[in-house]
Amino acid sequence: MRLISIDVLKEGMVLARTIWNEAGHPLLKKDVVINERIIQRLQQLNMHYLYIDDKISKGIEVQETVPTVIRNKAISIIKDSFQSIDGLNPVNASYVLDQQSKAIVSIVDELLLAVRGNDEILTILTDAYLFDEYLYQHSFQVTLYSIAIAKELGYSAEDLRLIAIGALLHDIGKLMVPKEILTKPDRLSCEEFETMKQHTRYGFDLLRNLHSISLIVAHCAFQHHERIDGSGYPRGLVDFEIHPFAKIIGVADVFDAVTTSRVYREKMLPSQGLAILEAGAGTIYDARIVDALKRSVVHYPKGVILKLSDGRRGIVSRQNTLNAALPWIRIFEEQNQILTATYEINLVDYPNITIESIEVDYVVPSKIE
Repeated sequence: MRLISIDVLKEGMVLARTIWNEAGHPLLKKDVVINERIIQRLQQLNMHYLYIDDKISKGIEVQETVPTVIRNKAISIIKDSFQSIDGLNPVNASYVLDQQSKAIVSIVDELLLAVRGNDEILTILTDAYLFDEYLYQHSFQVTLYSIAIAKELGYSAEDLRLIAIGALLHDIGKLMVPKEILTKPDRLSCEEFETMKQHTRYGFDLLRNLHSISLIVAHCAFQHHERIDGSGYPRGLVDFEIHPFAKIIGVADVFDAVTTSRVYREKMLPSQGLAILEAGAGTIYDARIVDALKRSVVHYPKGVILKLSDGRRGIVSRQNTLNAALPWIRIFEEQNQILTATYEINLVDYPNITIESIEVDYVVPSKIE
């Protein structure tokens, strides 16, 4: 399967992965043949990338770290928990959320098992799932990224669980933000953004009154937008003042935000999101945490075409556990000539070759489609 931009999707192509909705039902099933009506529908749904089957990607399969059934279960629990307190005052909301805590901890344990029990680099297929409300999807994905970072940093099982719960609930204060701001399809005005920023305080006030969940979780919600140089909010804390768990969740939060599609902004690919975090490592974000994320997650998804600095083109065929930034590549083009037989290289073995560009809009010559 090959990852392409929807801009080069055309009739006759074959969908390689099922696209799911928030309820866990398939919107478009694997192996469906693309037609113009489907293309228009995907554009309306704000899709940017999707997987297709073709000759040059034959045999390349992409497997998400967390199975679809567990993902759907987790999203359902997050949605039910969040909706159960929507519109309640903080005291009542804390009481109701306490009743939901058993289900929350249970699904966190399932996610921990899925990520900790997998030695592969974390793969999350954000474009295989479409959600009416971004908050649930985001909370789930930030939890997975936070677990992966904390696992890489060597945190204990007990700490991993607290970090995961903190990540799952880090944005729960957004339920107290006016709906017209929370669901606004365009960028927020300065005044609206100031209101949105209050979600960290709302989340802290809600979570600190829980009897069933550690107070540390409340601090994760309060501090996940703080930055080590003091430029964050709500209190402008600096490095040593920010709880280490909140630092982890903050990095995971930014990474997921930029690599997930939004109405007003096209998603970035993982390598692009990592570059943004790397630019702020040591100044805005804790460098150890950014490095741990880089070691833990896919930089270049399997199935994406890369152009190399020596002029060759290839498609990512395998991830490299030794170096997530240097995957295995199936070379299919040299000097602008399509090869009659492809071959694989491990970029770790070619230190003088760099990745020049990601080509999700590459149009495969018709003779090899």
